[in-house]
Amino acid sequence: MERLQKVLAAAGVASRRKCEELIAAGSVSVNGEIVTALGYKVGPEDELAVDGRKIDREVRYVYYLLNKPGGYVTTVSDTHGRPTVMDLVPKEPRVYPVGRLDLDTQGLLLLTNDGELTNALLHPSREVDKVYRAVVAGQVSDVALARLAAGVELEDGMTAPAKVRRLSMTPRQTVMEITIHEGRKRQVKRMFAAFGCRVLALERIGFAFLSLGGLKRGQFRKLTRDEVAGLKRIAEKKRTSPR
Repeated sequence: MERLQKVLAAAGVASRRKCEELIAAGSVSVNGEIVTALGYKVGPEDELAVDGRKIDREVRYVYYLLNKPGGYVTTVSDTHGRPTVMDLVPKEPRVYPVGRLDLDTQGLLLLTNDGELTNALLHPSREVDKVYRAVVAGQVSDVALARLAAGVELEDGMTAPAKVRRLSMTPRQTVMEITIHEGRKRQVKRMFAAFGCRVLALERIGFAFLSLGGLKRGQFRKLTRDEVAGLKRIAEKKRTSPR
């Protein structure tokens, strides 16, 4: 017997946290009965459904790497009718984004129906590196560079140290590469804004050991078996030593 939210996540419904929200909202039924208790346990013979849709517990996992264009929201659906990243990948089996990129942020985004892997990769203890290329208005000083690397005080607390380097600089703009392992909302933009720097364009170019390679904007590819195995090794690893 296993907890209902764990079974749903393993079946690719969503991350475990999102599955807990679905249970609490009364969207999940077991053998035709709505279940809202997060501690509820189910066995392999139990029939599960979400919003009346039967869940296949023998789901075939898929893993996509998408080069997200600007103008797409990183959600399964959008109440304002804007295009979502789901429009760029196959409809079946249904997948979910691993984290989020802002509407105008482009670049590398993972999508999968492997809820357990998603949950693990997004957990702060894994400290998964995310690499961004940012075009910033004006010139970023050496002082700002050093302070960005050391950590920035934001309204939701101090950020962890980052890896930063200047790729190019003109009187009008600076192109930066910044590597962080946190996943706060609009974090990179807010880090630069703390020094009065406005981000003109932002692209995620790396996630863990993955990169965009030659993938064109709006295109996706399936991860290789070795890439999936590498992500699972990261998911299983908990950092015990301070960075």
